[in-house]
Amino acid sequence: MNKKNIVVVGGGNGTAISLFALKRHLEQFTISGITSMMDSGGSSGKLRKELGVLPTGDILRGILALSKHEYAWLRPMFYEQRFEETGKLTGHNLGNLFLAFASQYAGSLPDAVNAFQQALECVGNILPVTLDSVQLVAELMDGTLMVGEAAIDRPPIASADIKRAWLEPEAKLYEPARQVLVAADYIVLGPGSLYTSLVPNFLTVGFSEALKQSKAKLVYVLGLAYENNGEKGPTSMSELTLTLEKYLPRKVDIIIHNTHELLPLERANYAKEHWSETTRDVEKVADGRRLIGCDLELDGGGLSKEKLAEAFEKYLV
Repeated sequence: MNKKNIVVVGGGNGTAISLFALKRHLEQFTISGITSMMDSGGSSGKLRKELGVLPTGDILRGILALSKHEYAWLRPMFYEQRFEETGKLTGHNLGNLFLAFASQYAGSLPDAVNAFQQALECVGNILPVTLDSVQLVAELMDGTLMVGEAAIDRPPIASADIKRAWLEPEAKLYEPARQVLVAADYIVLGPGSLYTSLVPNFLTVGFSEALKQSKAKLVYVLGLAYENNGEKGPTSMSELTLTLEKYLPRKVDIIIHNTHELLPLERANYAKEHWSETTRDVEKVADGRRLIGCDLELDGGGLSKEKLAEAFEKYLV
């Protein structure tokens, strides 16, 4: 069997979910991940400001997802555990510190990533979308400008919706990332927040050109909910898809979406966590795109990595 080259593009937990799902079928897939480099908050943002290094949080989660070791064991150790009462180390995690300090010592973030991947015996390769230091900027419908991924991801409650986004200054697509995009059979977008996880990657100079050269099918993975206190953007399948495509040189080919019907208790759990259900106007996105509906719900809420793995195995062939 000829393996399919799959590239996952995004940032945050969503990209890690797709990478983890693909890892379940290494006999079928060769896996790469291209991650956003515009994080400006938390541990990554603090290290970026104080040391002048590139943000590493999204890369870290991708590496952990592709390790041959147990993700449920690695994530708490390297990502979730934040140091307390440790001076300047307070608030940081082990993974970000290693990548930040190793990139300074080596003089290269890719060398630090490569070393960490070797240590964790990764079964795929994680690549930064760019090596340029840039900020994500969004203009809201009322003309307000928001600077920084962290500010856009957690805006004031009463803020207007996002009108458009760009990078300041311009950022160039990392050449090895361009190469894997061009060589891909499928490019998986998401799941993840539209403006803070997916769109920043598309804004790099050279990304659209790489997609034009690539013969890969574009696959958009959609969950069934969005954060009420998150970025102010589309809240329906059609709006999410059409807005996504405004930043791409062509339509997505396949949409894999979660068809699970929430039970009253599940809906209450989502509301407790400040999540609302996405409007599923499937008929508005059917034109020119293949729609694949699957129950991808995780017990207790969220997207199931195991169920997504089954969908990838069945449809990315």
